Amino acid sequence: MRFRQFSGFARALFLSMVLLGGVLGAQFSHAEAAKPNVVILATGGTIAGAGADAMNSATYQAAKVPVDKLIAGLPQLEKIATVRGEQVFQIASESFRNDNLLALGKRVAALVKQNDVDGIVITHGTDTAEETAYFLNLVVKTEKPIVVVASMRPGTAISADGALNLLNAITVAGSKDARGKGALVVMNDTINSGRDVSKMINIRPDAFQSPWGPLGLVVEGKSYWFRKLDKRHTTTSEFDIEKIDALPLVEIAYAAGNVNDTAYRAFAKTGAKAIIHAGPGNGSVAGTLVPTLQELRGKGLHIIRSSHVNAGGFVLRNAEQPDDKYDWLVAHDLNPQKARILATVALTATNDTKELQRIFMEY
Repeated sequence: MRFRQFSGFARALFLSMVLLGGVLGAQFSHAEAAKPNVVILATGGTIAGAGADAMNSATYQAAKVPVDKLIAGLPQLEKIATVRGEQVFQIASESFRNDNLLALGKRVAALVKQNDVDGIVITHGTDTAEETAYFLNLVVKTEKPIVVVASMRPGTAISADGALNLLNAITVAGSKDARGKGALVVMNDTINSGRDVSKMINIRPDAFQSPWGPLGLVVEGKSYWFRKLDKRHTTTSEFDIEKIDALPLVEIAYAAGNVNDTAYRAFAKTGAKAIIHAGPGNGSVAGTLVPTLQELRGKGLHIIRSSHVNAGGFVLRNAEQPDDKYDWLVAHDLNPQKARILATVALTATNDTKELQRIFMEY
C-alpha cells in the first residue's frame, strides 16, 4: 500500500511513530556513547584467586585468574561502563615491593592523561591494598577516580565477594561524583579513602574499615557520599609520580613488651633512611630503647613514632617522649604501614625534620 493511500489520521500517526523512533534511537545511541570508559589494571591477589573446593574461603591460591576472565565473568559491566583490562602484575600483594608501586603509579598517571579514560580500577590483594591506595593518593595528580578493589574470598568460594566488589568499583570509577576525592578503596558495598582505610581482620568480607568512617556506600549500582577527605591528596599533593624514579628504604620495627634494639640496629645496617617505630598506645618507646634510637638519629636515620593500636592510633608530638629534644617525628594518625608509605615518598623531596613533620600533619 502506498503512503498516499493512508487516511490523514493514519499518515499523521505513521509520521509520529517514525519521529518517535528516531528520537528514542538517538537517545539510546547517546546513552551508549555516554557510558564512562574505565580501565582495569590487574595486579593479582585473592580477587584473582582460586581454591580447590567451594568450601575454601580462606585456603586458596591467589593471583591465578587473568583480568580478561574477570571481565568476562561480569556481563553486567556492559550496562555501566566500557571496560578494558591490563594485566600489570600477577602476584600476591604481600610480595608488592617499591618497584611495583612505582611501575603501577606511573601507568596510572599515564592512563589518566588520556581523554578516553574516565576512571581507573586496580584489582589488588588485600594484604597491602591499603598501602598501594595511599601511595597513589599521594603521587598521582588527577581528579579522575582511582579505585583499588580486592576481595576476601576467592571467586571459587561459596558467597564469594569479588564479583560484586569489582562491579561496585567500576561503578564508582565511572562516576562523576567520585572525581576529586582521591584514591579510593571499594569493598563490601563501602567506599573508603585510601588514606584512612585499613584491613582490620583477615577472614571476613567486612575487613576493610576506616577509623574515621567511610566516605560513602554503593547500593544497587549507585554511589552515595557522606563526607570528604580533608587531608592533601592527588591534585593538591606536592608529590608527583612522574618525578620519582626511586623510593628510599623505610622499615618498620614492631615494639611490644620485652622489646630490644636488635631490629632497629639491623635495619640501620642494611641502609634504611628511616625507621617507623610501631609502638603501643601513643607510640610509646620503652626506656631501654631510647638510647639506641637517639644514637641512630645522631647518625642521620629518622625515627618516626607510630602506634600499632588496631582501631586507629593517634600519636601526639612530645607526649610520651620529648620529640623536639630528640629530633624525632610522629606519624600523627597514620598506622605503621601507612606511615612507611608517606615517609618513603616524603624522603624523595626532603630530609629536613621540620618539613617531614609538616608533611605528616598535612597528608
